[in-house]
Amino acid sequence: MKIAVIPARGGSKRIPRKNIKPFAGKPMIAHAIGAAHACGLFERIVVTTDDAEIGEIARSHGAETPFVRPAELADDHTPTVPVIAHAIQACRSLGWDVEDVCCIYPGVPFIRTEDLAAAFDLRVTSGADYSFPIAEFPAAIQRALRRDAGGCTQPFFPEHELTRTQDLEPAFYDAGQFYWGSAQAWMTNNRIHRSGVGLVIPAWRVVDIDTPDDWERAQMMWQTFCAVTPAR
Repeated sequence: MKIAVIPARGGSKRIPRKNIKPFAGKPMIAHAIGAAHACGLFERIVVTTDDAEIGEIARSHGAETPFVRPAELADDHTPTVPVIAHAIQACRSLGWDVEDVCCIYPGVPFIRTEDLAAAFDLRVTSGADYSFPIAEFPAAIQRALRRDAGGCTQPFFPEHELTRTQDLEPAFYDAGQFYWGSAQAWMTNNRIHRSGVGLVIPAWRVVDIDTPDDWERAQMMWQTFCAVTPAR
């Protein structure tokens, strides 16, 4: 059985109620639930939450909330892997034969169903524990600068100060949208990035919504791109 697990706790600090705040006409979490339904890969779509209102909204958009996330897994410092591992254990206790699990974050209005499918295929064909979308850094990380209190700069990598950027190895960052993994991997291996394969997606479809400025940027991106090109 393939399941999607959407971790959506209620205690967002920088953007209060971020996971259910309206975005492009519906609660933010509804974008993740809608993509999970639309891709046709999942037999179950589960939201793991400690918040009754989030649970109610998730159910109204077609997700299941068959258990309540424990408080010790819902604070500001809880990593993703233990949350998904708990969800797998809870689902298995219901008799579900969970084999493949995709953690989809709730704040992903630009997620694409084709990315979900391609990342699953990539994990299967590669044999890796995990797969997830990545995007290329807009500038060479080898040419990064540090800045002191007086404003003076120094290269982090002095050996590359004069290297042409086109001669440097490209670098990528985690798009922060979703992670595919086998149930076994989620239960035993918390090193997603060391044990995964990356699906390259365009950087213009990537935004990490953590602050009010991020939210405003995401809204502008939606108005710019999604009015012409559907998000899924």
